[in-house]
Amino acid sequence: MTDASTPAWLDEVSFDEQGLLPAIAQDRHSGRILMFAWMNREALLETVRLRRAVYWSRSRSRLWSKGEESGHVQQLHDIRLDCDGDVVLLTVEQVGGIACHTGRESCFYRQLQGEAGTAAWTVTDGVLKDPEHIYR
Repeated sequence: MTDASTPAWLDEVSFDEQGLLPAIAQDRHSGRILMFAWMNREALLETVRLRRAVYWSRSRSRLWSKGEESGHVQQLHDIRLDCDGDVVLLTVEQVGGIACHTGRESCFYRQLQGEAGTAAWTVTDGVLKDPEHIYR
């Protein structure tokens, strides 16, 4: 139900039973998936309003503006809703080129390599900046 303070487009978004929505951040230029996070209604509204990624931090139980500590903000270029209305894809400009708290471009820096019985996770992306120098 839409009221005067809720935009109509928000009614098409399906949040889970905890009021959360999966959000995938993708680099606008390379197409690389940078990270996955959660959004609640307020985070999604703030992301659209600010044109900058705002997520819901489950560990902190509060809104989390990407880059609030590191300066590595995500400027919103485009936002898309999947066919079921329960996942959003943010196309972003990753300021500073680092999306991961480990100091890497992407949170998806480990690749499963080898056969099923002997496979192992292999780090494929190096650290661009030591997290000790990012977070104070």
